[in-house]
Amino acid sequence: MFKRIGLFLLTNILMVATIGIVLNLLGVNGYLTAQGINYQSLLIICLVWGMGGSFISLMLSKFMVKMTMGVQIQNENGPYGDLVRKVHVIARRAGITKMPEVGVYDSPEVNAFATGPSANSSLIAVSTGLLREMNEDEVEGVLAHEVAHAANGDMVTLALVQGVVNAFVMFISRIAAFAISNALRSNDDEDRGPSPMINYMIVMVLDIVLGLLAMPIVMWFSRFREYRADSGGASYVGKDKMIRALESLKGQQDRILSGADNMATMKISGKVNFAEMFSTHPTLDKRIQALRTSR
Repeated sequence: MFKRIGLFLLTNILMVATIGIVLNLLGVNGYLTAQGINYQSLLIICLVWGMGGSFISLMLSKFMVKMTMGVQIQNENGPYGDLVRKVHVIARRAGITKMPEVGVYDSPEVNAFATGPSANSSLIAVSTGLLREMNEDEVEGVLAHEVAHAANGDMVTLALVQGVVNAFVMFISRIAAFAISNALRSNDDEDRGPSPMINYMIVMVLDIVLGLLAMPIVMWFSRFREYRADSGGASYVGKDKMIRALESLKGQQDRILSGADNMATMKISGKVNFAEMFSTHPTLDKRIQALRTSR
């Protein structure tokens, strides 16, 4: 646990330091002036923080999952050589020129995920629980789904969507916070700007509220990419194997969702949450139906 916390803190320190350096190089140190908001500076700050945070996380994603989840990279001559060869065969069918890293991590849950900054720098990781519970055809369907994520560039596009949403939320919340804090000033404060502490507190509240309101946009794209990865996986190994893999996952769904869910975006399955628009994955029934009705 302490290792995970340490890596999380280190990642955030590096992210803050990197973004701070970029903003200094751009000559942007703040957006509030005596005359009010400098909208150009605010826009640059929001874009750098919003996009920068998402893409730094993406660039560190392979390293982070290896460290936090104990993913062990495999090769064709090792105990999981057949798994590595299957991934490489599917990756070639998908048009990937540099073969993905293939990893296995020890976990009873039936799970797999793809991560990495690009199709040619990706990692396909599989849990030992999945390898125990699924037969060869079902495993192949899951691998095809994850390779499709890598081939489609889903990790990059999701980071881009999240970055744009983050930047938009930051931009709007800071403009709204400035207006609200100005409106809350007493007459005695008319010659001074809004209180920095009040402005900061309002910004924090608006970041949370607007972030929650914008979340369905990111979740919609996440669900869309799952359908696309299912379709891609079916084209690589056949629709029947892809459907069997999803049906097997449906049978294991309770086990998949057991335990901590802080890696929700890496799950290969999902069930209906409080509201489906906040779910990262479509229901398995919908995914299976989409494949059965596809040509």
